[in-house]
Amino acid sequence: MATFEDYAALARHLAAQRRAGEQGAATEAARRRDLRAAVDYLERRLTAQGQRLDQLGHTIGCPPPPPGQPAPGAASGGPMPAAPTSGGLSAVGVPSAGQPHGLPQPGAGSTGGAAAAPGRPEVGAYPQGSPGETALAVPGGVPAPRAGELDPAAELESARRWADEADRLGQQVELTAQRPALLPTWSAMARALAVYLGCAGVGVLLMLVMVLASGVGALGLGTLYTWMCAGLPAVSLIAGWLILGRWGTPAVVAGTPPRYPLLGILVCFLAVPLAYCGYLLMFRAVR
Repeated sequence: MATFEDYAALARHLAAQRRAGEQGAATEAARRRDLRAAVDYLERRLTAQGQRLDQLGHTIGCPPPPPGQPAPGAASGGPMPAAPTSGGLSAVGVPSAGQPHGLPQPGAGSTGGAAAAPGRPEVGAYPQGSPGETALAVPGGVPAPRAGELDPAAELESARRWADEADRLGQQVELTAQRPALLPTWSAMARALAVYLGCAGVGVLLMLVMVLASGVGALGLGTLYTWMCAGLPAVSLIAGWLILGRWGTPAVVAGTPPRYPLLGILVCFLAVPLAYCGYLLMFRAVR
């Protein structure tokens, strides 16, 4: 026959169970709030990454695919990768603030989960006691996920690592896009000087060809001096200007990069006449 002490012990045991259940419920609620906050933050981050990638693709002439059309490289008929939605990330197994993951919808009946039917032998989430024993709640926490289920925290951590990697690669792409294709490691002035010197060098070679043609009588001195003092320097300057505009401009840059036209005029309009004067001095020294 049960005594008063037995009833008091049972009451203390039930009170301890209730406090443990409340603590477990509070812990689980806090964990879910943290997961939802992490999902929302990661969703905003991925949305910003997608917008930046769209801007880069538009800049380099590769616009994003229209809505409803799969991205290039996606397998036809295969499962598409999970994308962030307005309520959260489907890849991590944590739904939005509507209904917590793993709990049945109101009126949907039992789903077969451990929380829905803790005493069913096919669930296997809790150890089964011997017949006649009262099933007690596990104090201090929630059982670990069963095999085959996704851990939301682990999936969020994996998604965060991939987002960090995407940020790192995106920064590398932006740094590469801010460099021109022509002499990317050089400064703007050094690049312009090299281009104008190269174009002036081609003009000097053409001037030497004209000098040889003038020596055999195929070209008059007036035409030679005109091309030497104005024609070839102007052509060299225009060629260097166009080369800097085509291959010396980065794909992503704020404003127009300088092409140093005064430097080009100084180099091109002095290189050809000075080369001709040097040719005359050398010819007279040889003679």
